[in-house]
Amino acid sequence: MGHIIKTPAGTFRANWRDGTGRQKAKTFKTRKAAAAFLAETETAISRGGYVDPHAGRLPFGKYAERWRESRNDELATKARDGSILRTHVLPRWADVPLSRIDFLSVQSWISDLGTRRSPATVAECFRLLSSIMRAACRDRLIGANPCDGVKVPVRRKKDTDEQVLPRADLVSRLLPAVPDRYRALVALAGGTGLRWGECTGLRWDSLDLDAAAVTVVRVAVEVAGTVTMKPYPKSRAGRRTVPVPDFATELLAAHREAFPAGPRGEVFTNSSAGPLRRTLFRARVWRPSLVRAGLLGRVDKMGHFKWRAAWNDSEGIEWTAEFTTEREAIAHVAKMASGGLRFHDLRHSFATELVSRGVPVTDVQGVMGHERPSTTLNLYTHRSEGRDQRVRDAFADS
Repeated sequence: MGHIIKTPAGTFRANWRDGTGRQKAKTFKTRKAAAAFLAETETAISRGGYVDPHAGRLPFGKYAERWRESRNDELATKARDGSILRTHVLPRWADVPLSRIDFLSVQSWISDLGTRRSPATVAECFRLLSSIMRAACRDRLIGANPCDGVKVPVRRKKDTDEQVLPRADLVSRLLPAVPDRYRALVALAGGTGLRWGECTGLRWDSLDLDAAAVTVVRVAVEVAGTVTMKPYPKSRAGRRTVPVPDFATELLAAHREAFPAGPRGEVFTNSSAGPLRRTLFRARVWRPSLVRAGLLGRVDKMGHFKWRAAWNDSEGIEWTAEFTTEREAIAHVAKMASGGLRFHDLRHSFATELVSRGVPVTDVQGVMGHERPSTTLNLYTHRSEGRDQRVRDAFADS
């Protein structure tokens, strides 16, 4: 049982033992306040909801580090969360005691962050803060999660969120514009819906050109510029066999003849037989290919040794510049133009085309490697070619 004693200073000290039997004490100005606190504390201990009033003095930064060290996440997840913590969360909360973080301070931080960062970034910052504070609740360091009920900015769809490349444009426009070494890679992604890591982690032992099928068993993971191989895909459903269309099969066969396999049988490597890095591929191969294909900006020949580059910035304003070589003009547009098709949009386009052609959603789910068919419908299916006319035909007079 707890008890109250009067101190020489005229205050009243409540004494009790916590759930582990350790002696605790807290001083109050009046006996009534001490008695009320003691009654509430003893009730919490008996119900298993006791929180040490002094535990919340621990700075958020120190607890966040303990939280990170206790996690068993994948390498890519650890790198992403670590970056968000260092860049956005810790600068605001590192030195603040856990018990001093309240609902209004979190809501104010989120609102301010929303004026400077995208809704997606704000959502990630909030997710991490909330996860850490939830763990602090479970450790009985604080009584409640101050993140509960905080309103996070809604992520609105942008024009670039639903970019779909028709199969005809993939084959006739984009693939011819991709350098020979990487043409089969783009064809595989566009013809099977494989993710970047699944494509770059592919080895020849998982590719059967005679059966026109590829089996996803491992993926490449890039963290801080270092590429490692993970011997299993993103999820259980990610381990799958996907049929390969004829145009991709032909390019893969040509690729095998023209370029040697990597040291472990990798299908796709860079010019030094090393692993492909996504950022470098995007800057040096992907975006210049979009420019050459007429899918990003424009490059026109104006005369001998004169090329005119045109592109739009993020505000939709068109800019132009002149160069003495086509290569310089293409590189400049690839660097300066806003938006543009992403490599992952090949996956979007693949799923959208399958659904629009009447392939059952469960079959699309299987080749995409999704756990649930709702994921396929919600994330990767967009407006298909001829939709408006089909809707009109459905209500046309007979």
